[in-house]
Amino acid sequence: MIERAQFCHNPPIYEPGAIAIPDFDGSFSDYLLQQTEHIHARVRRYTSPDEHAFFGDLPEPILPSLAYPARILDTGINVNDRIRQIYRANILPAICPPGDDGHYGSSATCDVACLQALSKRIHYGKYVAECKYQAETGPYTELVVADDRAGILDRLTKPEIEADVLERVRHKAAAYGRDISDEPVGGGDLDPAAIQTIYRNYIIPLTKDVEIDYLMLRAHT
Repeated sequence: MIERAQFCHNPPIYEPGAIAIPDFDGSFSDYLLQQTEHIHARVRRYTSPDEHAFFGDLPEPILPSLAYPARILDTGINVNDRIRQIYRANILPAICPPGDDGHYGSSATCDVACLQALSKRIHYGKYVAECKYQAETGPYTELVVADDRAGILDRLTKPEIEADVLERVRHKAAAYGRDISDEPVGGGDLDPAAIQTIYRNYIIPLTKDVEIDYLMLRAHT
């Protein structure tokens, strides 16, 4: 996100048809993401249980399969559509200067890195949920049987841990957002508190949604 904040919002890269792309009807940002996923699929990135693609119909890997430990259930949970919508509607306006600076390729390349990192971080909620389920199988099963999503949310939420995470995020954003001269990157107007707010308002809640969805399925197995 710090890298993406070096460039303006650049709305044309998110508007289908604003940049002509042969044989592709979506936006320029979607095109670059899709093409990147095609390449990564060929080297079996999406055969890993902690990776989730934004696009379907990806090519088969050219590398042989790997055997991964069965640490979580294969639930098919994928919230990438929500991640992409929130990234464009809420995260980009919070970190990028408004306007169009013409750096379309650089901006879209940063978008790919941001979206993939957000996806991996948020879907790690499956692993977190599995650990919590194994530690408290009975209570979570009772909540699932009662279809009590609010109760599950309350049980898995640890305010003191979230506060620690948010403080670490703010410190890391402040540290990584500075260059060797101790000046912030990209013109120096990205507030570390903005990254902290993004975690508080979007990343942590989405991760919890993944945890709840996973637990709702896990308790029935």
